[in-house]
Amino acid sequence: MSASRPSSPSSPSQSNQPAAAGTGRSPRPEQYVLTLSCPDKQGIVHAVSSYLFMTGCNIEDSQQFGDHDTGLFFMRVHFSAEAPATLEKLRASFAAIGDSFHMDWQMHHADRRTRVIIMVSRFGHCLNDLLFRAKIGALPVEIAAVVSNHTDFAELAASYGVPFHHVPVTRDTKAEAEARLLDLVREEGVELVVLARYMQVLSDDLCKALEGRIINIHHSFLPSFKGAKPYHQAHARGVKLIGATAHYVTADLDEGPIIEQEVERVGHEATPEQLVAVGRDVECQALARAVKWHSERRVLLNGHRTVVFA
Repeated sequence: MSASRPSSPSSPSQSNQPAAAGTGRSPRPEQYVLTLSCPDKQGIVHAVSSYLFMTGCNIEDSQQFGDHDTGLFFMRVHFSAEAPATLEKLRASFAAIGDSFHMDWQMHHADRRTRVIIMVSRFGHCLNDLLFRAKIGALPVEIAAVVSNHTDFAELAASYGVPFHHVPVTRDTKAEAEARLLDLVREEGVELVVLARYMQVLSDDLCKALEGRIINIHHSFLPSFKGAKPYHQAHARGVKLIGATAHYVTADLDEGPIIEQEVERVGHEATPEQLVAVGRDVECQALARAVKWHSERRVLLNGHRTVVFA
């Protein structure tokens, strides 16, 4: 494996800057996000809101959903807190409530960027789109690295100041390549891996190791076309809808919990090349929204489905 790094990479700041001296403005209160799921019962919202009130926190936004099919309750709360409250203190004091309702819960800084690795092969439209959105602040992420089994986009990554790692993959080196990816995830403190048209099937072990932390994008046709040149197959069948699906990766190929989908109508006059162009656009849109929502802690797993508080 080879890695290339730009001479002067730039990394977005992960912390809020205090108010400028002499402005007379108070520093912005720390922003946090609480997400939870648990068996649905009376009193959950009351318990959470009462806890936040008693600890001096202010609710900025709250969303909840009770799933009658599974009997589970889901909630996302964006709240602010003044010092001396800290994330560690808030987590410690909320634990008792979490235990009493058998919650699966997490609490995070709302303003901290999610560290991401993007994986790509030889179709670079999604990679370029994510790099640009991150650069202009449209995505709350810090791209730690681009990983590819080819070298095609080394210069593109360098132009954005992002380290590029070339990890060739063959049948004989697949295990070694996946081990190196996991090493990079640990070394770089990565929280999310994005498969931006990475054309390799991941092992069951890797899918398990990154469960809930790896997102893929693929085309969606009605009917579905697999294999080589799917857009040309779609053209031959007169497809009228071009779509894309962003989902979490599981051992079941392209069947993980769906986060977002996008669709565009096309006419009979569209050529295969025009279908490919439309496909690129919808893939970029669906993947960008999925990455954004995951990074903002808006996606909660609900078995084989997701709850998305967008």
